[in-house]
Amino acid sequence: MNPMTENVRSEALFASDVQRSELPTPELIRAAVVAAVDRLGADGCAERMAQEFGEHPDCALGRMKWARHAVRLAFAG
Repeated sequence: MNPMTENVRSEALFASDVQRSELPTPELIRAAVVAAVDRLGADGCAERMAQEFGEHPDCALGRMKWARHAVRLAFAG
């Protein structure tokens, strides 16, 4: 089994319902990533992210920056 890459994790967090305003813990972020991949698959997470960038590019960029940062912290070590 291949471990999820940082990109897949970031796309999964982006596609999840978790909001940065919730100040999610690393545990919540890890759970949200796994749940999103289980529900949508890696390709489905990427598709949802692409759709948001197409429909709301002004908001999507900030969300992806947050998702990448949050994933790095939650999966560090």
